[in-house]
Amino acid sequence: MASDTGGVKPMPIAGRMVRERERLVGMTNEERAWRKQWLQDQILSPNEPRRVPELERELMNPIRRAYRKPLDVIFNALKPTIGERRAQIARYVTGKVFISLFVIYATTYYFKYNANDWTRKGGWRVLVSRKRVVPGDPEYPKLSDRQVPADYASRGFKNSPI
Repeated sequence: MASDTGGVKPMPIAGRMVRERERLVGMTNEERAWRKQWLQDQILSPNEPRRVPELERELMNPIRRAYRKPLDVIFNALKPTIGERRAQIARYVTGKVFISLFVIYATTYYFKYNANDWTRKGGWRVLVSRKRVVPGDPEYPKLSDRQVPADYASRGFKNSPI
């Protein structure tokens, strides 16, 4: 696994002057000049950050490029109309919405059509708690919906049309 620092222990380049309390204690003229230069170095030029398509193509595997392609095409066409920053935000949000919808639909489908009943071994078994009955309810002394021992663990067998 490659590290971000290439195996070299990271160190902060801001030094002790990054904390306001340290600056208030007192700075030498050399430290003031160094701090001034450091603050100027933090200002990015107007053309940064630079986007290098060849680097992005190299870093993204073919599968990722394939599933990103449809939204990239749509939002690259929208860039002149809505602006680059808004197109990036809209593309990000749209991708997350599609992924969330896919997960919700897949989960719903799985639970709807892969129930754990008497016809199969697999699937998620969904157990529902029985209704709470407290003193004062019309059904108060009701202990259970199950009357005979065969009602327990039937997994829908008693209700099957066979």
